[in-house]
Amino acid sequence: MLLINQLSKQTSIPIHTIRFYEKTGLFQGKKNPEKKSNNYNYYDEETIEKLELIGAAKMIGFTLAEIKELIEVWYSKQISKKDKIEILNQKAASIDEKIKQLKQVKKQIDLFIKEVEEFDC
Repeated sequence: MLLINQLSKQTSIPIHTIRFYEKTGLFQGKKNPEKKSNNYNYYDEETIEKLELIGAAKMIGFTLAEIKELIEVWYSKQISKKDKIEILNQKAASIDEKIKQLKQVKKQIDLFIKEVEEFDC
């Protein structure tokens, strides 16, 4: 069991980020029943796994709300491998759509640049 400062050092995630994720409900620290004199939360190996999942999910474009749902089903063991793949495929399709939209925006900007260059608008 790790204290938050130890968890931060081990994962290289700032303490305030870990606290924010905890307040958001992405995971929960546990109290040590043997230590009644402090109000510290302790974190286990599963918390480290969840922090790694959060980092990876953020990197590929999941929002924190989506990550919360993802963690709930991923760790509840109520989701099949097929369903996990489907979630990831849906996110990939969403990213493809965003890329398509951004390419359209880029084309429009290029047209504006061309107009300014030609007509000095």
